Amino acid sequence: MIEVKWKKVPDEHDYPAAADYLEMLAEPEVIAAVVQELRDAPLTHKKAKDLLRASQLDALPTSNPYVRRDLQKIVAGKALSPILVVRGDFRRNVPMVIADGYHRVCAIYYTDENIAIPVKIASLP
Repeated sequence: MIEVKWKKVPDEHDYPAAADYLEMLAEPEVIAAVVQELRDAPLTHKKAKDLLRASQLDALPTSNPYVRRDLQKIVAGKALSPILVVRGDFRRNVPMVIADGYHRVCAIYYTDENIAIPVKIASLP
């Protein structure tokens, strides 16, 4: 079994990357509030298979260069950055959004889908 190492906090550049992605989905004031909530959110742990299910995304193939890079980091024992997500709403069939870390989730899924991934979760205001 491969041990996956994690950083204690997300990389600082993960927050602007999340905002850049989320700007395609909501207005700037909403994104600012969500990113602040992500910064303030405690780390929790969720399984890779559950993150993919909640986001309604398929795992990218291992041939994807970014997934492959993260798989190489795992094998090399390098720590990965936690994932940033925005909570969905199953009552309205709105999936969770992986704002930053989709490639890392996929790499973990291929390593062992049951590995607990550190995640920061925000809700829409």
